[in-house]
Amino acid sequence: MSERIVISPTSRQEGHAELVMEVDDEGIVTKGRYFSITPVRGLEKMVTGKAPESAPVLCQRICGVCPVPHTLASAEAMDDSLGIEIPKAAKLLRELTISASNLNSHAIHHFLVAPDIVPENLFAAAVNSVGDIRKAAQYVVDMVAGEGIHPSDIRVGGMANNISELARKKLYSRLKALVPKVNAHVDLIIGLVQDKDFPKGLGVVNQPLFASDRIYGDRDFFDLDRFTEVMPESWYDDPEIGKRACSTIPLYDGINVEAGPRARAAKFGGFTEKGVTAQHVARAHEMKTYLSRCLEILDELDTSAPTLADFDIRGTSKLGIGAIEAPRGLDVHLAQVGPNGKTEFYSALVPTTWNIPTMGPATEGFHHEWGAHVIRAYDPCLSCATHVLVVDDEDKSVVKDEMVKI
Repeated sequence: MSERIVISPTSRQEGHAELVMEVDDEGIVTKGRYFSITPVRGLEKMVTGKAPESAPVLCQRICGVCPVPHTLASAEAMDDSLGIEIPKAAKLLRELTISASNLNSHAIHHFLVAPDIVPENLFAAAVNSVGDIRKAAQYVVDMVAGEGIHPSDIRVGGMANNISELARKKLYSRLKALVPKVNAHVDLIIGLVQDKDFPKGLGVVNQPLFASDRIYGDRDFFDLDRFTEVMPESWYDDPEIGKRACSTIPLYDGINVEAGPRARAAKFGGFTEKGVTAQHVARAHEMKTYLSRCLEILDELDTSAPTLADFDIRGTSKLGIGAIEAPRGLDVHLAQVGPNGKTEFYSALVPTTWNIPTMGPATEGFHHEWGAHVIRAYDPCLSCATHVLVVDDEDKSVVKDEMVKI
């Protein structure tokens, strides 16, 4: 006899979501549905009609966990719409910022999943390790991008300023000293994950990999003609879930995809493992990749080079694309600036939204007690597109059923 298990909200993630699992007599999940219940925010509507420079400032408020990817995706989309080629030094500084920011985010995730994988005798060491890594990574973002949470120096056209030679040397020295700490932390996390009694095959999916680049992001990867999104009531086979779900279902080539660390590692690093353990292992390994890239950039950076391009905000209504590999997957922002210098159209296709239709089915085939572990392996972050029902006050009938973006 089928039973329904509901986890609402799912825990240790950003935002609010619900996991609904249909289980058989033995508690095995036969149908898994995961969906956002995070309320409407309306940031894309705020961007429309304003000057292009306002977009990164507003869109970095989409999320307090990953403001840097949204700032960069917004700036890149505006650069593309306005036909701006930013200076080389600005490209390096932007990549340095995302590398440090993603390193910080992965460390945060290890804090969130520590109760799942870290034994009591190692808990303090693991959490202290997270703190050390975060402190150094956030210091880089502060120095390079202006602020750690709302990076004020990432601008349309590049970066507001280059860093000084003294700052470059200081950052290099600090990050070089971080290498053994990150190596030890990654080895600890991977060892603990592999020692955890996750069932073999837990969380394995065979969806297409949705990743544009190993580290930064590549707008040429994203083909708008291959993208579609459907309303949740068209995706979920339960009408009530379809009404309550607060995000569209994005599809690529008509199929739901997998984005994030494991997708990047599989596509660009030959990583062949799948499932919950593989998600954690890929994320941990990626911390070393980000730190290594930070050091490479600081070696290469010319601190005397310009970082901001001259540009005209009068656009041509070209649809610009910004594609940034955020911690949880590809963050795509679309922007269109008109001849009057105002934003005519704006849309954000945020990382977790790509994974939402994939995470639910990833719980299937195993006992429902493992469901939350599957979801946490993807590190979902739910400040994204929101589905809104307008209900009549008197008879409670639905007046309007639509999707309001972020």
